[in-house]
Amino acid sequence: MSYRRTVLSIALAAFLAAVSLAPSRAWAQDGTASAVGFGGMGLNSSLNSFSASNLDFGVNIGKELTPSVQVIGEVGRVGDMLPSLTAGLLDLTPYDVRVSAFYGEGGLRLLAAPGSGVNPYVEATAGIARLTPHVSGFGSGVDAITGLGLQFLRGTDPLLGFGGGILLRGGPVVADLGYRYKQVVGADSLASLLGAGQPLKAHQVRFGIGVRF
Repeated sequence: MSYRRTVLSIALAAFLAAVSLAPSRAWAQDGTASAVGFGGMGLNSSLNSFSASNLDFGVNIGKELTPSVQVIGEVGRVGDMLPSLTAGLLDLTPYDVRVSAFYGEGGLRLLAAPGSGVNPYVEATAGIARLTPHVSGFGSGVDAITGLGLQFLRGTDPLLGFGGGILLRGGPVVADLGYRYKQVVGADSLASLLGAGQPLKAHQVRFGIGVRF
């Protein structure tokens, strides 16, 4: 983990240096739309249960309606939407239980410093999520049978979200460092039963990089 933090810190410092050295007139030449690919890590699960299967990723598209308002669309994957309490209790067992989600959503983003190289923002979104439960730890044979059976518990439910962060812009390049909260609402799928009465949700820290056009 310390190695990843070091690499991320160096990359972020390099980007900030490039932004600070870029000519101010470059901002006026930037487009009003952006496409950003991102990766992130959910904060639901403990570091003990962290694995590549828990990683979040996706693509975010933004288009300015005004200098301070963007309409946004996003598709992506959340590695685990089990609430923290449930995930913590499951950490005490030898089994790996989680609920992943592929989702699509749209919404609005408010920009605090339009035209600036360092631009704080907040956003709100709504969409749908395709939920898939995962249970393993019983042994390879049983896990394979269990995984096949759990495919029948997949379901699609409404998804709401909000978040905020900082956009770092230098010429055509844009980076996004932020936080997102996503919650399944009105869940009818059987996958939601793994939440033990709590809503399925995700707290996500993400970093993305892309282009303006």
